[in-house]
Amino acid sequence: MMTDKKERDEYLERLWHMKEDGMDSLDDLLTGLNGSLDTDVIDELFSDNLVEIGQETNRIALTKQGEDLARRLIRAHRLAERLLYDVLGGEDESAACEFEHTMAHEMVDSICILLGHPRECPHGLPIPEGDCCRRAVKTLESSVVPLTELSIGQSARVAYVNCKNDRQIHRMDGLQIRPGAIVKLHQKYPSHVIECENTTIALDEYIASSVCMWKTS
Repeated sequence: MMTDKKERDEYLERLWHMKEDGMDSLDDLLTGLNGSLDTDVIDELFSDNLVEIGQETNRIALTKQGEDLARRLIRAHRLAERLLYDVLGGEDESAACEFEHTMAHEMVDSICILLGHPRECPHGLPIPEGDCCRRAVKTLESSVVPLTELSIGQSARVAYVNCKNDRQIHRMDGLQIRPGAIVKLHQKYPSHVIECENTTIALDEYIASSVCMWKTS
């Protein structure tokens, strides 16, 4: 009997996270699933050639086919997080999870294009590239640039912020540096000085480079 698709997807996502963290044991998978491991799901993934298992080494990893499927799930999830944060101004993990299971591949690419092909989710985790990203690199110049590439005196609208952690997300939000805000660059050295929401703010190079702006003509 077929197991639940969402449950299968959860295992594939967890295995992708393990791959990112350099882990490949069944114990790591068990820990990542909060101590609950369904052997029926594992058997089904193995039968469908989505995972490979080393019985003697306690190793489990995604096959090439499994990686392709997991990549699509992770891409959809992290783009959903980016959409919710950049456009709607909030975070909703349950909504992002639902998005990845239900949204068509073409719609995921459309959202990626809308957001300017972001490379990271709001938590700083990489968003796997899609075909639309590769086509964009080959055929046109990105419509989104880091704040550091603005000219002094230039104004632009914030597209998104590549935050590395929740603390940085809340700090930038507290400074009103959020998607849609208009930023004007006043100075580049020794720090980047900007005006945002009638407030003058100084940012170091690293933080300034994480603020991505919609390019103006």
